Amino acid sequence: MVASPELRALARAALRLDDRSLETACEIQFFIAGGPGGQHRNKTASAVRLTHVPTGITVSASERRSQAQNRSMALMRLRRQLITLSLVPRIRKPTQVSRAQRKARLESKRRAATKKRERAKPPSDF
Repeated sequence: MVASPELRALARAALRLDDRSLETACEIQFFIAGGPGGQHRNKTASAVRLTHVPTGITVSASERRSQAQNRSMALMRLRRQLITLSLVPRIRKPTQVSRAQRKARLESKRRAATKKRERAKPPSDF
């Protein structure tokens, strides 16, 4: 996905914020996550979902039984997503095959073709 320059600028601005300011720019949802972890995990809303409103990035964390640990994990994931969004992709410069390399390729094809021709059975005369 190639981000627009405006979205890239919003991501860079969000990366300059500290954790508390970044959290205020997000919608935070707490929910009950299933899976292993026992009664504490299955009955408490310890999973965290962060939605960064300016960019629309959504991340969630539900690995831990602690809501605070999941919140810090979600913030780390949000920062990682913002970094990838803020990077400008390099433009690929197509390269050309050199003349010597092209000649070597054709020569190896010729050698393979003659080897196959010599391996073939001679035609039978009726």
